[in-house]
This record gives sequence, structure tokens and C-alpha cells, in this order.
Amino acid sequence: MTSTQISPARKWATVAVGCLANVVLGIDLTALHLAIPGLVADLDPSANQILWIADSYGFALAGFLITMGVLGDRIGRKRLFLFGTLAFAATSLLTAYAWNAETLILARTLLGVSGATIMPSALSVTRNVFTDPKERTTAVGIGMGVGALGVGLGPVFGGLMLDHFWWGSVFLINVPLMAVTCVLALFIWPESKDPNPHRFDLVSVPLSLVGVLGFVYAVKEAAANGVMQGRVAISLVLGLLAGIAFVVRQQRISYPLIDVSLFRQQAFTGSVLANMFSMFALIAQSLLFAQYFQLVLGWSPLKAGLAGLPGGVCAMIGGALAAPLITAFGRARVVGIGMAVAAAGFGLYMLSGTSADYLVLLVAMVPCAMGMGMAMTVTGDTILASVPKDRAGAASAISETATELGGALGMAVLGSVLNGVYRNEIDVPAGVPESARGSVEDSIGSALTSAVTMPADVAGRVVDAARSAFVDGMHMALLTSAALALLAGVAGLVLLRGVPKVLEDPDLAVAEGVETTEVPGQGTAAPGVAQVG
Repeated sequence: MTSTQISPARKWATVAVGCLANVVLGIDLTALHLAIPGLVADLDPSANQILWIADSYGFALAGFLITMGVLGDRIGRKRLFLFGTLAFAATSLLTAYAWNAETLILARTLLGVSGATIMPSALSVTRNVFTDPKERTTAVGIGMGVGALGVGLGPVFGGLMLDHFWWGSVFLINVPLMAVTCVLALFIWPESKDPNPHRFDLVSVPLSLVGVLGFVYAVKEAAANGVMQGRVAISLVLGLLAGIAFVVRQQRISYPLIDVSLFRQQAFTGSVLANMFSMFALIAQSLLFAQYFQLVLGWSPLKAGLAGLPGGVCAMIGGALAAPLITAFGRARVVGIGMAVAAAGFGLYMLSGTSADYLVLLVAMVPCAMGMGMAMTVTGDTILASVPKDRAGAASAISETATELGGALGMAVLGSVLNGVYRNEIDVPAGVPESARGSVEDSIGSALTSAVTMPADVAGRVVDAARSAFVDGMHMALLTSAALALLAGVAGLVLLRGVPKVLEDPDLAVAEGVETTEVPGQGTAAPGVAQVG
């Protein structure tokens, strides 16, 4: 069945199924943070194992996205999606009932591989069923906004489960939701794939894995333990060498895993970079406020999760507004406006302090989330529209990989900014035992834990000093996010300048025999169809 034969109701039902999958992935991403104290008490993992429990999901997800995107193009995106949802449900069960740290790390890794089959499949199916450019932009905006909402819902559902059950219960949420998603996709989604699949290059797969994982691992290790480590240098060199070899091979073989020539298009490259830096700032915001709400304001995990929900809702609204705004202002300007609004939101967070004032946080959260939702919808839609439908899986995988890299960089770099300022600004009060001074100076979490063992008057001064230093570090990280958002906005204005407001389907132009002409920053477009803005 072709996309033109699909009824409007079925098209939007297809989007709804993809949104449900995005919500589950978002919940799983953030619910783990709340479960860590419980699983530490139950499984007694080492410090290194705790890091792998937290990072193995993201490593596997980022490493396998390109491979799974191309595989979906070959065997069918619906088929891969169905397999991925079932695998995600099964590995969620394994995660929930993991009997030791090693099993949990393995289960989280398998969850990441399963997630890598779901994300590009959902985006590429959306690309295939929506050939009308305005409808496609709206559908992409809804999908991205709902994904952001899922990230906000993670702490809410996780907090509810942890109030009544053990740490593994947060992963059981995935099982019924993914089962329902699988059944709905089975009956609603149309199948789509490349009608002329080429040979799958097995050499490119490990090169892409080593390239992505080497870089991500180096960034995370440098942030956690410092740049001057042998493992950081080795990992970075391996990642760079594998990445270079991957790019060179893609240019030389007849049937590449990804078409690197896409990056010659300004619109494609600019959109990928904007997505990466948007997630850079956005993921750091989530990480910062998870700590701020609980460690500085003393809120429960459930209350902290509920406090962040307006951000997810506003991201959805921003995504929905993207389509009419593109018509009014053009793609480049909407990205610029969205990033400028987000930067203003980051700046407004500077009004926050060590005392709870939720109205201040809400005033900052609304423009920040809405601006990001607008910009990421435009760039995500531009990426999908830059390629024929047959290669939508590969393009989606590039977009998602850039997003994951941006998230890893955001947590590493902005986390380092926060920690650096905290350690410089912390004023250790008199009366703190010398044996506890290192813990107080290390992080706010360590300081609050150490304060429990001190006399009440000393403990109170330690808590106040730690909270004040944390807020100073948070403000610096947020200012950095604001600057990055502005830079991404300027890049979007430059690289997407001249890109049509309406990106016509490349497949339709070819099918109708329309002569294509060069469009600045975009490659080719059908003359007289696309309105430039």
C-alpha cells in the first residue's frame, strides 16, 4: 500500500503509535535515575558498575542507530519496529528482575540495542506516510514534542512506582506499553522499505560502532574522571580513526551504509548540527534540574517529576506551532527565533536561587521548552525531507545519532562546568572534620551525605554552603546553554538560508519527470512548487 492510498485517519493513527513508542523510550531514559539508590542497596554494585549501569543503554543506542536505520530500509521499517518493541518489552523484564550488577548491565545494553531499532523506524515511517510537506512537518513536531513529554513523565511514573514497589518496578512500566504499541503497529502501520535494497556492507557496521562509541566513551570518561587519562586518549583516537575509515569507505564503495554526500547540502548539515546542539543544552537542563529540585529544594522525586511536566507540554506546543510559523517566516528564521526564545528561557533561570520559587522556574521553563520544540521540529523535518523515502531510515539514524552525541556532550561538558564552579565556589565552614572536607568539596550529593554525620550547627552550614555553590555552578552551566542556543540559532539562520518553506517530496519530482533546479543550501527542488523563505 502506498502513502497516497492511506486514509488521513490511518496516517495520524500511525503518528500516534510512534508517539507512544517515543513516550516509553523517554520514560525509560529518566526513570533509571530515581531507581539508582534502590538498586545500589539491593545489588551492591561497584562505583564503576554504577557508571556502566547508567551509560550502557546510551552507548548501545548511539552505536547501533545507523546500522538499524539502514537495516529497516532493507527488511522493512514496520517489521524492524515490531521486533524492536517486543525485544524492548522482554529486556525490560530482564532489567526489572536482574539478580546482580552484571546482569543489569547486560539488560540495559540490550535495551539500548532494542531502542535503536525503534527510533529511526518511527521517524522513517512518518516520512513515508506523509508526502504533503505541511502535514509532515506537523507530524514530526508532534512526535518530537511527545518524546520530550516522555522524558518529563519518567520521574513521575518512576516516583509513583518507587513509592510502593522495589527499584525494578520502574522498568515494568515498559512491558504493557510496548506490548500495546506492538499490537497497534501490527494493524495500523503500513510496511515500507527500499524496493531495490543493495548489499549490506558488513565492514561498515563495526567501523560505525567503534567510531560512535569511541567518541562517546571518551567524552563521558573525560567528564567523569578528567581529560588526562590514558583510556580517554585511546578511546578518542580509536573513535576518530574508525570514524575517518568509515567516511572514506562510504565514499569508495558502491553501496554505502549512509550517503555521506548528504552532508554537502547546507540544509542537511545545518539541521543535523542544530539538532545536536539543541539536545546538548536540553539534556543538561534535565540533568541539572533533577539535582536542583531534589538536592537544593529538597523535593521528592515525584514532586520533582511533576514540576518538570510543563516543559514537556510546552515542547509539544512549540512543535505544533512550527508548521504555521514556517509558512509565515521560513525555515531559517523559525530555527533562529526558536533558539533565541530558548536562550531567553535559559537566561531567566538565573533568577532561581536556593529557596523554592516555582513561578520563577515556570516562567523560564515555558520559553525554553517551546523554543527548543519549534527549532528541533524544523530541523528534524528538514533532515527527513532531504532524502528519498527509500533512504528515510538511514537519514533518521543520522539525525538520532547526532542527537545522542549532543546529549552525551551536554551531560559531559555542562556537567563539568557545574562541577568545576561548585568546587571553586564551595566555602567549607569551620568545624568540618578534615576527613570529610574532600567529600564536601567534591559534589553537593557527597556534601549532603557527609553532613548527616556532623553536629547539627556544622551540618546546617555545610548544607547551606553546598546548595549555594551548586546554584552558582548551575547558573554558569545555564549561561553556557544560552550561549550555545544562540550560536545554534545563528548557524541555523546561515545554513538554512534560502531553504524552501515547503520541501517537496524528492520522490514525487522524480516520478512526475519534473526537471529539478538548484536551491541554495538544499540541493535540488522542483521549480515553481516550493516557496523560498
